[in-house]
Amino acid sequence: MLKIILPTELADKVEPLLPQDITSIRVNPEGEFDGDISDAEVYFNGFKLKNTTLHKVLAAAPKIRWQHTPSAGVNHILTPTFLERDITLTNGSGVHAIPIAEFVLNFMLYHAKNVQKLQSLQADHYWYKWLNLQELYNKNVLIIGTGNIGKEIASRAKAFGMNVWGSRRNPEPLPNFDKIVGADEWQSLLPEVDYLVVATPLTPDTKGLINASVLRSLRSSAYFINIARGAIVDEEALLTALRENWIAGAGLDTFVTEPLPPESPFWSLPNVFVTPHNSALTPQLYDRIVSLFLDNLNRYKTGQPLRNVVDKQIGY
Repeated sequence: MLKIILPTELADKVEPLLPQDITSIRVNPEGEFDGDISDAEVYFNGFKLKNTTLHKVLAAAPKIRWQHTPSAGVNHILTPTFLERDITLTNGSGVHAIPIAEFVLNFMLYHAKNVQKLQSLQADHYWYKWLNLQELYNKNVLIIGTGNIGKEIASRAKAFGMNVWGSRRNPEPLPNFDKIVGADEWQSLLPEVDYLVVATPLTPDTKGLINASVLRSLRSSAYFINIARGAIVDEEALLTALRENWIAGAGLDTFVTEPLPPESPFWSLPNVFVTPHNSALTPQLYDRIVSLFLDNLNRYKTGQPLRNVVDKQIGY
């Protein structure tokens, strides 16, 4: 009988759907099990997996052959301890794309339609029409990262009549993108960008990618959006850019340190929309996570290729 390890936060959704020839053991976020995992082959880890929990599971389960994570990013899993093991890693790439893409449009519309000012007028019971309201139509958006999330963002941006540009390691035409450039070419587009969106994985190559030089190259009316990972951005440079109005503002769903500390200046900057890394969290997300895992579990049992296998060398 195949034994699998499930995270406590998803076990209630997965266990009723498991075939009878599969048994499961639960592990909580602190790495505590409710049974013996020494002969488990499959590990479905939880959200926000801690290194300590990962390493506890790996130490107690020497027979793990496949690990699945619900996140798209895997930088927190590719530790030296994990990489010592011959474990196939799959991720949740694609399951977050729809809600995150909608959230990116939320950030754009919040900025373009001056929602913050409109809300303050309502709070003051003050009727004033002549605000600086903008259209998304014919604006230029550059999406750094054209994976599943980037593609969904492009689809929605194109529906608003935006000019959609993308950057990827190997440039090739994609639906809804008017222009795709390579990883070394996108900075030349920055002076023409109205919205810069980061949707790329965190890897050694992308850490600190959005730095002072990038932010200086944007026009003062540009708006920056990060729904990827905080460490892709040089946060000190971004703070300076926002304080000194190098750019118009930012919508930030992710930060280097999470939860964002109460004393962080990002909370109180008037041109920043802070959200608590929850742009993907909808009820439908959990159904997609479970569906992907169960499909891969069937593939694992029957010897078929798994979906979303991570290249551990490049980090996604």
